[in-house]
Amino acid sequence: MKATIKNLNNEAVGEIELSEAVFGLPHRTDLLARMVNWQLAKRRSGNHKTKGISEIRGTTKKPYGQKGTGRARQGSIRSPQFRGGATIFGPVVRSHEHDLTKKVRKLALKTALSAKVAEGKLIVLDSAAADSHKTKELAVRLATLGLTSALIIDGSNLDENFAKASRNIPLIDVLPEQGANVYDILRRDTLVLTRNAVEQLEARLK
Repeated sequence: MKATIKNLNNEAVGEIELSEAVFGLPHRTDLLARMVNWQLAKRRSGNHKTKGISEIRGTTKKPYGQKGTGRARQGSIRSPQFRGGATIFGPVVRSHEHDLTKKVRKLALKTALSAKVAEGKLIVLDSAAADSHKTKELAVRLATLGLTSALIIDGSNLDENFAKASRNIPLIDVLPEQGANVYDILRRDTLVLTRNAVEQLEARLK
């Protein structure tokens, strides 16, 4: 499987062989969904909380006699049926994390990369480097590549000027190779990998 290598001026500068083991896997929606759910669950703060009856301020006195009033029997004004009372089985502070094996996570990342190749939405760049940290210059270059929504993944060492220049461009994300993840790959329309990123991803995922 071969891909054309382009530069930031949208000119072809060579070809690169993509590994079938990383970029040629069949599409599996179930696997991608499991991985995205796992990532988003880890991100949740889990700090939602309601008060139980023991946490409500108020008297513990029985509001009125058990019998003879003609009303329903009540034992506490902090009960959930009263205004300002407790919430039964409400949310409590907890972690939403759940386990997903390394093998599944690795396979999901390869599946996400393969999905972009199958859709024709993978671009390989010679390098992701900029002469200046100015956003305007980089925005013009990305426009020549036709990128409006893209995740750009470079090697382990990002070019500082390129990273700074891309920060203010809407729907453009830049990550180092070690930060590549399924959620960010799927949430942007186009995946852009540098030559270094392809080599490092293949070495890590094979």
